[in-house]
Amino acid sequence: MTRRTPPDHRLDPADARPWRLTIFSPSGVVADTAALRRAAARLQGLGFSVSLDASARARRQRFAGEDEVRLEAIHRVAGSGADVAMASRGGYGLHRLLDAIDYEAMARSIEQGTRWVGHSDFTALQLALLARYPKLVTYAGPMACFDFGAEAPDEVTEACFLEAMGGELEAVGFRTAEGFDGLEVTGPLWGGNLTVLTSLLGTPHWPRIRGGLLFLEDVNEHPYRIERQLLQLAQAGVLQAQKAVLLGHFTEFRKSPLDRGYSLRTVVEYLRRRVDRPILTGLPFGHVATKVTLPLGRKTQLVVQGRDAFLAW
Repeated sequence: MTRRTPPDHRLDPADARPWRLTIFSPSGVVADTAALRRAAARLQGLGFSVSLDASARARRQRFAGEDEVRLEAIHRVAGSGADVAMASRGGYGLHRLLDAIDYEAMARSIEQGTRWVGHSDFTALQLALLARYPKLVTYAGPMACFDFGAEAPDEVTEACFLEAMGGELEAVGFRTAEGFDGLEVTGPLWGGNLTVLTSLLGTPHWPRIRGGLLFLEDVNEHPYRIERQLLQLAQAGVLQAQKAVLLGHFTEFRKSPLDRGYSLRTVVEYLRRRVDRPILTGLPFGHVATKVTLPLGRKTQLVVQGRDAFLAW
């Protein structure tokens, strides 16, 4: 694959400076500093001018520094003028900060061209911003350590990220289950990590989106826990208010001897009987090596032809 400097449509064509990409740590501690170094080098090789936020390597218990340190990092990045703000990793920690974040500063940074990127715990920050500014777009996509810091970064993930950042990515496709041929719906694309998303329900940080395309993924959650959270969303009327639900990957859970055939497939089949909305599987997103980059908050069209599903914006 040919590597190139990501195009910046905000800049004069004669200005060939590389994009400024800042890696910051708003959630869990970066335990694998070697992965962080690999990520910085990899992104530098892709044409970015990479910098690590001053507290990217901070440590306090399981967090990337005290709450105040991580809050200051978010605000520092928002005011930095970076072209791309990428979370180092997820874990846990953003819920502690949601009531104190300067969302106006984040909104200004987006309006001035900063693209905020991440997944997992980063979902909390993205949805809290979306709740306040439903027309502003952030990106559900790769993070530094997990994706670009891998020993062998995934080329599809890399290419999709570069095209999304440059505004070249207009659609993604995936194979889904049978039964949805001819489906065509349009709405704002939103979602992220299921556990994080569900935890915001009933708070000021919950986006009240109706008629949307809701995408979900998770990690280290047994299928019965996934089902319980999906049922909570259904019983709260969230799933029924969407035009479609898109399920990504649910990984790294341990089966139990009590399952006796109960599986993720069981969960999906049960949910489809309970919720009168299209529930598609196969979205290439989650805690997996190969993932697409999705514009969270953007009006998106879902079209299904046979078993081929397409998201276009």
